[in-house]
Amino acid sequence: MPSLNFSSIYQHGFARVAACTGHTVIADAPANAEAVLRHARRCADEGVAVAVFPEMVLCGYSIEDLLLQDALLDEVEAALATVVEGSAELLPILVVGAPLRHRNRVYNCAVIVHRGRILGVVPKSYPPNYREFYERRQIGDGADERGGSIRVGGESVPFGVDLLFEAADVPGLVLHAEICEDMWVPVPPSAEAALAGATVLVNLSGSPITVGRAEDRKLLCRSASSRCLAAYVYAAAGLGESTTDLSWDGQTMIYENGVLLAETERFPLGDEYAVADVDLDLLRQERLRMGTFDDNRRTHAARTGSFRTVSFELDPPLTDLGLRRRLERFPFVPADADRLAQDCFEAYNIQVQGLQQRLASIGGAKVVIGVSGGLDSTHALIVAARAMDRAGRPRSDILAWTLPGFATSDHTKDNAHALMRSLGVTAAELDITPTARLMLQEMGHPFASGEPVYDVTFENVQAGLRTDYLFRLANQRGGIVLGTGDLSELALGWSTYGVGDQMSHYNVNGGVPKTLIQHLIRWVISSGQFGDETGKTLAAILDTEISPELVPGEEMQSTESKIGPYALHDFTLFHVLRYGFRPSKIAFLAWHAWRDADAGEWPPGFPDAKRVAYDLPEIAKWLEVFCRRYFGFAQFKRSAMPNGPKVSAGGSLSPRGDWRAPSDSSARAWLRDLERFEELRAAASS
Repeated sequence: MPSLNFSSIYQHGFARVAACTGHTVIADAPANAEAVLRHARRCADEGVAVAVFPEMVLCGYSIEDLLLQDALLDEVEAALATVVEGSAELLPILVVGAPLRHRNRVYNCAVIVHRGRILGVVPKSYPPNYREFYERRQIGDGADERGGSIRVGGESVPFGVDLLFEAADVPGLVLHAEICEDMWVPVPPSAEAALAGATVLVNLSGSPITVGRAEDRKLLCRSASSRCLAAYVYAAAGLGESTTDLSWDGQTMIYENGVLLAETERFPLGDEYAVADVDLDLLRQERLRMGTFDDNRRTHAARTGSFRTVSFELDPPLTDLGLRRRLERFPFVPADADRLAQDCFEAYNIQVQGLQQRLASIGGAKVVIGVSGGLDSTHALIVAARAMDRAGRPRSDILAWTLPGFATSDHTKDNAHALMRSLGVTAAELDITPTARLMLQEMGHPFASGEPVYDVTFENVQAGLRTDYLFRLANQRGGIVLGTGDLSELALGWSTYGVGDQMSHYNVNGGVPKTLIQHLIRWVISSGQFGDETGKTLAAILDTEISPELVPGEEMQSTESKIGPYALHDFTLFHVLRYGFRPSKIAFLAWHAWRDADAGEWPPGFPDAKRVAYDLPEIAKWLEVFCRRYFGFAQFKRSAMPNGPKVSAGGSLSPRGDWRAPSDSSARAWLRDLERFEELRAAASS
């Protein structure tokens, strides 16, 4: 097995890109060439693969009729040669803006330079000629330039809007360039390029700034990256451009599939660049999953099929460069307060509306629910209460039972009663221990003879009896059993199959991961969905250790000590379910997200005492547990899961929704992937 560096971004499907801007000197091409190389050297030191510069950076965008002066154009070509020569020992692909003579016109071009040679030249497709723009006065229209070549620096190189630049040694890194106005038209060149295979779309811009235009640019860049399932790298001209009639703000930004990865302060006084690590695996996976993307390619095959590909070797560094992108510790729970509040509002109301509609469609049945005093049943109960409120029905139509067993604590039982009482539901207690003793006795289980045997049978007798009672009570009282098990439990198979907590008539929590449920409850408290008394009880429940409370003993039975931290499992679940990432890549991401408790942001309201770090051995250990349970064990439980609404964009595990898989598959492929890196092998065995 070849030696791989676990800490290298280029071993995990990333490519580092930069959008550069700075002080342009009008009509002084040698000075501008040195500025480009200054940026390029800095980018090379940081392991950047692609560095993008503003439109006509070698002479300035705002030079008007000076564009038609031979003295200037000669100097631009000489300056371009300087950039090409200076790039010979540098890593990045440099995408440089320059006006170039071709046939009978001057074209506004993006010149793609790498390691001492020009890979190709892309002309601007749509030079604007409206309002403040008079570009067609000097610049030729490049929209129909396809399949051609141009002579630059004594050599003939590919020329046209149909060029893709592919790194042969960085899978998925396929570059396409467009220039400023090209982004503003209804069908931009980048859209066709993305369908043809481009994953990194770059825009060299000379866009002048007026009030509100920066937001328009961001909207277009975000939209392009989202629609094209691509990265979009934008670099605009800044200080130094002519202010005869306009001004310039040097805006730079990098988007990936609709997400802003990096941007710089506008109106900079000197060199600025936005740098981010683009996830090429993510883009590739998105395109694989969204079949309509390729359907659209087939519709436009007459044009997308004619793109030309220029291959090159990037030879990226395989050392530890860090990771230049924001990573959420909790992918299902954004750290941004406003976004988290919005997500909680939507998630809660998706659940409420789903239950309200289901009850209405079956004739207004009552809700039967088991309430343990834990997070999941608590959240399901408050969802049911709000659904009754919205339907104009009394909360007494919720028939709630707490069903204590051998290990139920007074603390959780008291919380369950307090919650039921404060919500005004029909509450009752049904002790399952006598029936459980009888069943264990009739089975000949050692516990019935006084032996402290607390095996899976002992646990599942209790879990099964609770659900069995609830189903029979629902038969008796004209209700449906409301499920409480969450998405994380479904992923791990942490539920009792059939007549157990895996089954219900309708499950409002099946699309909600464990790490989000606690924040949903916090949001319910902070947004005043219920009264103060309910809020106090909900706060007490949030402070309770997650436990199935099935095994008697002095210490509370901890779920996470047995199957692992839900924080890590939900991190893995998101990246498996949403993007299909390899376990080794997920380990790399988790290592960056979780190795330092003081780095990065935590979700609002997350308790300080629970802000922990995980080292690589612990990450590897629990990732292996996840892979064994998720891919090799738990699918049969998911294949028979009850109805319930999809909540998170991260996905659902319903066989009728996001996840269809055989119940008898093997986890070996995923476990073998973990062995690709020596660091992971060593961590897993430590």
